Amino acid sequence: MPSVNALRRPALVLVLLLAGWQLWGAAWIHTKAALAQYLLVRAWDSAQREGEAQKPWPWADTWPVARLQLPTLEADYRVLAGTSGQALAFGPGLHEVFDGAGGRWAVIAGHRDTHFQFLQSVQPGMALWLEDMAGSVRAFQVASVRVVDSRVETLQPPSAGPAGLLLVTCYPFSDWRPNGPLRYVVEALPSPAVHPLARGSMDG
Repeated sequence: MPSVNALRRPALVLVLLLAGWQLWGAAWIHTKAALAQYLLVRAWDSAQREGEAQKPWPWADTWPVARLQLPTLEADYRVLAGTSGQALAFGPGLHEVFDGAGGRWAVIAGHRDTHFQFLQSVQPGMALWLEDMAGSVRAFQVASVRVVDSRVETLQPPSAGPAGLLLVTCYPFSDWRPNGPLRYVVEALPSPAVHPLARGSMDG
C-alpha cells in the first residue's frame, strides 16, 4: 500500500504546476500589455511624422488619433479610433464627435478597470491636454463629474457654452459586471492654459 507521502507527492507536483501556469499567464498578460503600449506609442510617433494614421500592428482594427494627458494623476494615453472591443482592450477610444451649441464636442470612452480607472480620482478644476496628429495641443479644465443612467439619459453636449470634451466609463468602479446602465462622465471645457512642454519634448 502506498505511503501517505507517496500519495501527497503527485498532488504537490500538480499544485506547483498549476501555480506556475497561473504565474506564467499573469506575466504574459502584463508583457502583452506593455508591448501593445510600446507599439501604440511608436504608431503615434510615426503618424505625427508622416501626417497620416498608422496602425500599431498589421491586423489592428484601430489606430492612435490623439494623445490624452492629465498630469495631476499622471495619466497619459494614446486615444484610439473607435470603441470596438479590440480598441478598448488597448486604450481609450474616440467614441464620437458631435456638434453642440458652442462647437464640436468629443466623447472618449474607456474601461473603468483599466485605462479609465483614474477617472474616479478626477476632480473639478484639474487640467488636461488633448494633442492631435498635427501636434496641436488643446487645453481643457474639468468642469464637472456626474453619473448618468443610460436608460433614461443620452450623452449630449450642454445646450449652451463652448465646445468641450466628455470622458466616459462604466460605473460603479467596484462593479465587475459588464453592460450596466450607469456611466461616469467627466466634462471638461476649454482652458486658456498653455501646455508647459513643446511638441518635441512630449514624446514618450
